[in-house]
Amino acid sequence: MLQEIHFLLTYTCNYECDHCFLYCSPRSQGTFTLAQVGRVLAQARETGTVKGVCFEGGEPLLFFPLLVHSVKAAHEMGFRVGLVTNAYLATCPEDAQLWLRPLMEAGVDYLSMSDDSFHAEGEDNPARRALAAAQKLGVGSGAICISPPALSAPGEGVEKGAPVIGGGAMFRGRAAEKLTQGLPLKDWRELVECPHEELADPGRVHLDCFGNVHICQGISMGNLWERPLAEMVRDYRPQEHPVCGPLSRGGPAELVRQYDLPHEDAYVDECHLCFLARKTLLDSYPGHLTPRQVYGLED
Repeated sequence: MLQEIHFLLTYTCNYECDHCFLYCSPRSQGTFTLAQVGRVLAQARETGTVKGVCFEGGEPLLFFPLLVHSVKAAHEMGFRVGLVTNAYLATCPEDAQLWLRPLMEAGVDYLSMSDDSFHAEGEDNPARRALAAAQKLGVGSGAICISPPALSAPGEGVEKGAPVIGGGAMFRGRAAEKLTQGLPLKDWRELVECPHEELADPGRVHLDCFGNVHICQGISMGNLWERPLAEMVRDYRPQEHPVCGPLSRGGPAELVRQYDLPHEDAYVDECHLCFLARKTLLDSYPGHLTPRQVYGLED
């Protein structure tokens, strides 16, 4: 049951992080208008099941007036409102409160700040200033801490002797290109599930200004500028989806088998194979694997 929608308010970002699912950068194109945000919120309300709205990107603070008005509109419609940001505007404690206060007054309920080496080094960084400001203002907040992949000893439930890849990065988007070198690999035939997304019954989707309803970043359920979200969710049949169908039946290995895709003998994990397999199918299913910039390609 769909319970949350996440606005990719913009694909533009002031950073170009190696672990980014969406290949965001200062050159990335695609930002919602306020009118489009209103249309999506109305469609979300029509589902009767969506309770939460989150604004993320890219970097949503790059379009601060749009963000504030969007948060206010979502709050006034009764949604719980979250925000994911790298907090780059928190150049000092006073400035952190300066931009947090309007968001708090607009109705944001929770903020997640990226606090890791991909965004800033050291203890005194924008995310930590923003977290401190959020605590002073009484706004719920937390840190997202992703580290470069590193190997550690096997944990509980892991086959003896098998190294564990720590750090929290998922190997999709730019991470599939930038962060997989030198990591241990698994036989592609063992990658038989999707461990991270609810493909059969999504509880959350990401929406972009092009109308794409992402079940997973780069896998679209359909286009909400062409068809209402409530209707799309009601009629969604995962087994009939050309990408989610094989992924649901047997993970990325089944996707490779069904379409007889070229592949290597081994990959870091399911996301790694899935992303690269999908990339080879872009021209075959342009309406389901979109937008191309999420795959590091020009539209």
